[in-house]
Amino acid sequence: MPTGSCLCGGIQFRIDAVLAPIQICHCSQCRKAQGGPFATNTPVSEASFQLLAGAELLSSFESSPGKQRFFCRRCGSPIYSSKASLPGVLRIRAGLIDEPLSVAIEAHFQTGSKAGWWPITDGLPQFEVNRPPAAEPSS
Repeated sequence: MPTGSCLCGGIQFRIDAVLAPIQICHCSQCRKAQGGPFATNTPVSEASFQLLAGAELLSSFESSPGKQRFFCRRCGSPIYSSKASLPGVLRIRAGLIDEPLSVAIEAHFQTGSKAGWWPITDGLPQFEVNRPPAAEPSS
């Protein structure tokens, strides 16, 4: 099962499920939260996410109504986000996973607000505004 940690190693977790394909989000909030052109997320069921260490370091910020972004209060690493409109689903930041990932990128989302300085050249599906209906992640 995949494991992961923040930059300082204070927050450590395990995912007790097969990872879903990576979703790249280009919205302006993800760019600001990540400090880069996009966020790389893999959705997992909340029941599959096991926090192994660092519960006291986990902080959150409500970036828009019903959306919480969780991060390490020591090093600032973004850990995951959750949305009230998708109960039971966490979007784990793929860059935190320790093991080599065997899943591929699924698509680019929110490309209508992507950074003008970052071209998308990979030929993957692009969704300009909203995501298509998401399937529930496997557990």
